[in-house]
Amino acid sequence: MKSRFLVLIAFVFVFQFGESQEITEKLYETYGKYKEITLSKRRIKHIQLEPLIEELIANPMFEVNKVGESIEGRDLNLISIGTGETDVFLWSQMHGNEPTATQAIFDIFNFLDSKDFKKEKAIILSNLRLHFLPMLNPDGAERYQRRNVLGIDINRDALRLQSPEGRTLKRVRDSVDADFGFNLHDQSTYYNAELTPKPATISYLAPAYNYEKEINEKRGNAMKVIVFMNDIIQRYAPGQVGRYNDDFEPRAFGDNIQKWGTSTILIESGGYKNDAEKQEIRKLNYVSILSAIYTIANESYKDISISKYEEIPQNDRKLFDLKIKNVTYDLLGEDYVLDLGIHRNEIDDERHIKFHYKSVIADQGDLSTYYGYETFDGTGYRIIPPRMVAKTVPSSGNEEGFYILNSESLLKFGQAYIRMASIPKELKYSNSPLHVVPTDYKLDDFRLQPGMNPTFFLQKEGKITHAVINGFLIDVRKPLDDQDFINALIYR
Repeated sequence: MKSRFLVLIAFVFVFQFGESQEITEKLYETYGKYKEITLSKRRIKHIQLEPLIEELIANPMFEVNKVGESIEGRDLNLISIGTGETDVFLWSQMHGNEPTATQAIFDIFNFLDSKDFKKEKAIILSNLRLHFLPMLNPDGAERYQRRNVLGIDINRDALRLQSPEGRTLKRVRDSVDADFGFNLHDQSTYYNAELTPKPATISYLAPAYNYEKEINEKRGNAMKVIVFMNDIIQRYAPGQVGRYNDDFEPRAFGDNIQKWGTSTILIESGGYKNDAEKQEIRKLNYVSILSAIYTIANESYKDISISKYEEIPQNDRKLFDLKIKNVTYDLLGEDYVLDLGIHRNEIDDERHIKFHYKSVIADQGDLSTYYGYETFDGTGYRIIPPRMVAKTVPSSGNEEGFYILNSESLLKFGQAYIRMASIPKELKYSNSPLHVVPTDYKLDDFRLQPGMNPTFFLQKEGKITHAVINGFLIDVRKPLDDQDFINALIYR
């Protein structure tokens, strides 16, 4: 009799777990149907959410309550749906420049409001009560900055509760008293899965609730759900999952919400090759969060072993946008072989809606333990300093950029800077692979140093083959349109 009962339990788990896996595939395949197209770029603003929230207010499926205001008076709204006894609380963008999950939450709303997936949604909404608090830091989002306008990190305000945003989060957590919590963030794109060249596209953490990092039932449940989510992400981004450091931070909301009795799951959205606006990562958030909600609803997570949690590689931070290895560099008549690691930093416009890149050499030397989204083997190549174009161009350009038609031919001769008679004030960057400088600009003596803008040429067997312009590698033998160059700089 006992063995028959165990077989029955095993069958129920396999059936429920298989159902969870099946819904994942369907969610991934049909995502485009539910993607909220009004939120297509990362630098989303609170004003873009307002009409979407108005639609939810008018929809009887959802309950929308204003639960607070930011320092500058922007509404903080809690959106709830479902009739179940298990409460799940999801909050996003407590850091204003971490919007990926906010976008995914509005995709989830579209999914929940659709007529599809009736069986799966019936299981979710009859067993769970879902609560969403999107864009907790709207003032920071307005400026695309991490901190709020008080200048503090809301995620380090769980004890003092000095910020109205932090007080709102604490009040909602206490009111809902959720069984599960999803703390939704973005992390640097330079994190990788430890000992691999793969970016940590998604990183997870079941935060510790004390310095001893003990595992009680609540934290253990969070670990089980993370193991389930990791299995999902491995299908679509294999090897691109990391595990965040679990050192206890007594000021942090995630650690304290775990301590206060909610099984808390931190999700950090990192980098994905050729996904500057993080739309593929947004899709992975949508799929994995909904799948996790489903496994909580049918309770299939309960039989997952937490031992697999420790098998997820830890987060490391050893990625560059571009790594050039084993390149020869002449300094004072001596040849040296170096690796170069380049970061492409985003520079926002005044309204924090668009951006351009300003790159730096982040490190140089022996970078054999580091990786790149793009790696170029410079063995046999020599670094050549950049030169100025002989002619001066008249004032031109538009509000955003500048382009010169014969720039590709100039690169072949090692020319990377061009003088402009009068640089329009509104000109922010160069769409051409040439830096724009004023007529009296003089090039400094060339010397590679961390912190400098990476602009130089690569020569092999006496012939220039590649240009590095503002950290973008260009093969001068190929059409520029076929390459991934974005912008050069304006120097005034």
